[in-house]
Amino acid sequence: MRIKVLNKKIIFIALDCSISKANLIIRSIPKYKSKNYTFGLKIGYQIFFSRGGREFVKSIKNFPIFLDLKLNDIETTTINALISLKDLKNVKYITIHVNTGKKTIKSARNFTNAKLLCVTTLTTLDQKDIKEIGYNKKIDNLILHQATLAKQCGCYAVICSARESLKINNLVKIKTITPGIRLLGDKINDQKRISTPRNALTKQKASGIVIGRSLTSGNIKNNFKKLIQHLEL
Repeated sequence: MRIKVLNKKIIFIALDCSISKANLIIRSIPKYKSKNYTFGLKIGYQIFFSRGGREFVKSIKNFPIFLDLKLNDIETTTINALISLKDLKNVKYITIHVNTGKKTIKSARNFTNAKLLCVTTLTTLDQKDIKEIGYNKKIDNLILHQATLAKQCGCYAVICSARESLKINNLVKIKTITPGIRLLGDKINDQKRISTPRNALTKQKASGIVIGRSLTSGNIKNNFKKLIQHLEL
C-alpha cells in the first residue's frame, strides 16, 4: 500500500513501546487536517523484534512508516537484511547508519523500495561522548561530514538533531529528520541535543521530526492537543 504524503512535513510518533500500547497510541492520533504537517509512525527495536512485530507493522494503514533499524554491518549482511524486509510493503523509510560506509550504503539502495534515512550521530551524544568513542572533530563538523557522505550515497534524508539541521539544509542540500524533540517544559530524559517541534520544523527547516515521550507518556490525547496548539501558534 502506497502512502502519499505530498510535500507535508512529517511528525513521526516514536512507538518505542509494547504492541498493545502502540495500538492505544495509534487510536489516540487525532484526525489533524493541516496544509503543512501529517503524522507518521516510527517503529523501533522493541516492537519489531517482539513476537508479532512484523505482523503488527504489516497491519498498519494510512500512516507513513519509518522502520528504525539503524542497519550497520558489512555489505552482504546489510543487503540480506533489506531483502528480508521486502514483504513489509507499507514501510516507506528505513534507517541505515553512516558508519556502515559509502560502498554499503550505495549498494543498499538497490535492494529496497523504501527510502534510506542515514543516521549520523545520535541525539543522546554530545562532544564529550564522541571524544570517548574516538572522534576528534567538533560534533557539528562531524555531523556535517556524515551528512555529506549520505548525500553522496544517494540517501533520501539524514537523521540528525535540530541543532545541525539548518546548516545541513543550507550546505549539503539534503533533507533532515530530527529526533530529540520535546514539548516545552517536558523532561529531557536521555537526550542531549534537543529542540521543540516548531523550532525544528520551521527555524531549523527539518523535513520531519521524531517525537516520543512528550506524546506517549501520561495523557496521550491531551499531549496531542498540546502538540497541535504548539504548532499552530
